[in-house]
Amino acid sequence: MITVYKHGIILEKRETNFECEGVLNPAVIKHNGEIHLFYRAVGKGNYSTIGYCTLNHPTEVGTRMDNPILIPEHPYEKNGMEDPRIVLINDEFMMTYTAYDGVNALGALIVSKDLKTFTKRGVIVPKLTYPNFSKLAETKKDINEKYLRYNEHWQSHGQLDTNFLLWDKNLIFFPEKINGYFYFMHRIKPDILITKVKELSDLTAAFWMDYFMHFQDCIMISPKHTHEISYVGGGCPPIKTREGWLVIYHGVHDEIEGYIYSACAALFDIDNPHIEIARLPYPLFQPKELWEIKGIVNNVCFPSGAVVEDSSLYIYYGAADERIGCASTNINELTEELLRYKI
Repeated sequence: MITVYKHGIILEKRETNFECEGVLNPAVIKHNGEIHLFYRAVGKGNYSTIGYCTLNHPTEVGTRMDNPILIPEHPYEKNGMEDPRIVLINDEFMMTYTAYDGVNALGALIVSKDLKTFTKRGVIVPKLTYPNFSKLAETKKDINEKYLRYNEHWQSHGQLDTNFLLWDKNLIFFPEKINGYFYFMHRIKPDILITKVKELSDLTAAFWMDYFMHFQDCIMISPKHTHEISYVGGGCPPIKTREGWLVIYHGVHDEIEGYIYSACAALFDIDNPHIEIARLPYPLFQPKELWEIKGIVNNVCFPSGAVVEDSSLYIYYGAADERIGCASTNINELTEELLRYKI
């Protein structure tokens, strides 16, 4: 088994109003020798904004803003901005996050040239009502019944309303264009899906309707092993290695004490990242420390950002939905270990 070192908590919540309930699930990127960390900051009422700090070292916080760097401004995100991820493609930073309007949770995009000024591009995942999704699913007789079971969140409101959309979260771009295409992952429970487009303007309603007509062909990662058997979801932006795209994602399984979230690893083809090469049959790491086991949501290790320093892969994760931890492993040893489990 691969060796993973846990470096402990690197960021805690503060009494400041915007992050008094928790800090978690950060986007992390190294640029011009500096590590930038954009994190989900939770205030009272489970209202999320994006906080910001820099790291002096992969495990040491440097400067930290006393106010959010990004706040909800539009109706589609009025109840919170959650779980950011970030990549640099050509000369543009692309930050994705879950926009929550109080009912719907959908992947949205922000772009920046300098990590100081930001332009919101809005929701870019499909806006599909649950009834329409259900009808599409009925035409696909081989669709996993979990899609229907996991996406019936509208029922908790007691009635069917066309304002309730299919939740599509964990929007994460690959950090470069592949053969001229933008590739990104997104999650509709229980699977991670993959999408490619020449230009983001191609993401029209017609595009998504065609996409769902070929839904089964768009599944990238499905639950397979015991530790991820309930559902999987996106984690860190993919990392390019000689052996393929290294994808750190989260896997969830249900036990007596509830869901347990683990960090998982898989490898995908460089030119066609839809093709899975290998997957660890065990968690890369999972909740073991008390601060990972007890919190706002118990038993959570939710990876969302990573940087590579020499041969060390540092993985940043939300721990128990309340604090941010860091773990590291040797990236070369990890890819070698993955190749032991080729598909």
